[in-house]
Amino acid sequence: MSASWKVTMPCVRSEAEQLKGDIPALALLDSPPALMTSEPDPGRPDSWRLDAYFDHEPGPEDIDLLRSFVPSSADAVPQVERLEERDWITLSQQGLEPIRAGRFFVHTPARRDAVPDGTVAFEIDAGRAFGTGHHETTTGCLIALDRLKGQGARFANILDLGTGTGLLAFAALRLWPTARIAASDIDPVAIEVTADNARINKVDLGRTRGSVELRVAAGLRDRRLRARAPFDLIIANILAGPLVDMAPSIATALAPGGRLILAGLLDHQAERVTAAYRRQGLMPGFTVPRGEWPTLTLRKRRATPRRAAQLPVRPA
Repeated sequence: MSASWKVTMPCVRSEAEQLKGDIPALALLDSPPALMTSEPDPGRPDSWRLDAYFDHEPGPEDIDLLRSFVPSSADAVPQVERLEERDWITLSQQGLEPIRAGRFFVHTPARRDAVPDGTVAFEIDAGRAFGTGHHETTTGCLIALDRLKGQGARFANILDLGTGTGLLAFAALRLWPTARIAASDIDPVAIEVTADNARINKVDLGRTRGSVELRVAAGLRDRRLRARAPFDLIIANILAGPLVDMAPSIATALAPGGRLILAGLLDHQAERVTAAYRRQGLMPGFTVPRGEWPTLTLRKRRATPRRAAQLPVRPA
């Protein structure tokens, strides 16, 4: 195994909490660092530490990126350490605790022996794509899926829009195993990662029922997604701005009575996102609160049948 590098910087607790899960700013990097935060001294509850593991020698731009995550360290001198013959991914994953969300249990390869009985488990590597389950948005979507299943919802045609690692598509397939599922992402790397994760988690890929079809696609303009619509469930864990912009196309692709799960938005953005979908004929359902990252569910109105015209009754 080639050498790797670790950068250590101080931070405060609030900064560490923002770094517990997936970091969107890292999602598009060719070789992103793996981040770990820890509390070195329980007697100083606001003094935390950030350890960043790189598979290359970190340069000034890498240090600047880390400082942008922990502004409190602006005056601190980072500690840079070369780790000889160590597996930096394994080291970083030792700090990623498994996630329990409803019936789902999401873990890294380092924690595959920790799967509890009776759970629906997925092994998702901490790697190149967004959506390992460690961010509140992904966890909220898993809880929303679990709750819909618990309410007796049934779906046959599902879309995971902006799939990242494929986790949400896999979870939906476990809940509705006879459904046809599409998982799309604008990033080709995300689709490559999803294909790898499908193999690891024994998820069938394809266009038939009980499988997941993968598509590199920008939104819903892709011909295959248009051909597969309307969907009775769409999951979109993206960002508030794109969710608002895509409201008309997402609503059009959703079948009457269909369900929608939206995530990637902050508390103060929820009203604006909800309003955008209300204008498209969707009604809010339950919300999954996850810190400052709520997950919204909505339902599209069913078409109202026209009443037959009432003819006046003439007296006999």
